[in-house]
Amino acid sequence: MAKRKRRTKRTAVDVILTLILLAAIGVFCYAGYNLLIIYQRYKEGRDQYKDMVDQVVTEREPDAAPAGTGTGGDNVAAPAGETVETVPVPLSVDFASLKASNDDVIGWIYVEAFDSINYPVTRGIDNEFYLHRNIRKEYLYAGTVFADKLNSDDLNDCYTILYGHNMKDGSMFGRLSEFISDPQNLQRSPYFWVFTPEAAERYQIISVYNAPVDSDTYTNYKGPGKEYQDFLTRVQGYTEVYIDPVPLDVRDKLMCLSTCLDNHDYSKRCVVIGKRVNRIPEA
Repeated sequence: MAKRKRRTKRTAVDVILTLILLAAIGVFCYAGYNLLIIYQRYKEGRDQYKDMVDQVVTEREPDAAPAGTGTGGDNVAAPAGETVETVPVPLSVDFASLKASNDDVIGWIYVEAFDSINYPVTRGIDNEFYLHRNIRKEYLYAGTVFADKLNSDDLNDCYTILYGHNMKDGSMFGRLSEFISDPQNLQRSPYFWVFTPEAAERYQIISVYNAPVDSDTYTNYKGPGKEYQDFLTRVQGYTEVYIDPVPLDVRDKLMCLSTCLDNHDYSKRCVVIGKRVNRIPEA
């Protein structure tokens, strides 16, 4: 009888251990499956955009690139206190091909410090449409960089906001936070470019910070005026890394690049704000 009880007890323990092992294997397989899905999502996004860059973007040789001068409007003399300079344009973008795929494509963004930030810009019917769609309007987890629905298609408002996902592999706007975590990136280059069918525009970074979602950073400034002037007096003070102050005028154009934070704090966004310092019309 005692032997039978011990055997029954061992059998029960064996069953429990077997169930625990099977559960652990199940959890491991489920986690592995999820990792595979995530990897596939990221790879799909990288591959799609790499193919697109190869097809529509051409790097310009510095000595062959057209040059332009001016700030804030049409390559004319710079406003008082700003320097007129000659600037080589780094890229050419085939907008005819892009717009043949989707007329919602309105521009192209290129960040010099992180040349992996090299993407088309769309504007949808709202600020959700391109969160998980590519420029062919097909599902893509990485989505597309897009302008705020209240901004104009020519990206020539006094203040424009571009949104992009913070992807864990650094794609899309995933590297913007590195301007804060490693300010040396600003030393590599404090500029980014926005290309449109009409012009190549260079922006100088003036402020980098984590902005509350209800802050004035996300105000749609309709045009030069007191509200916009007040924002200009504040925005450089928001920066979380040191940046030499840049003269700002109510006529200046600002561009905000916005993405989520790495720590999933949904009450804030990482933003990089630049002032347009050159506009080179397309020939």
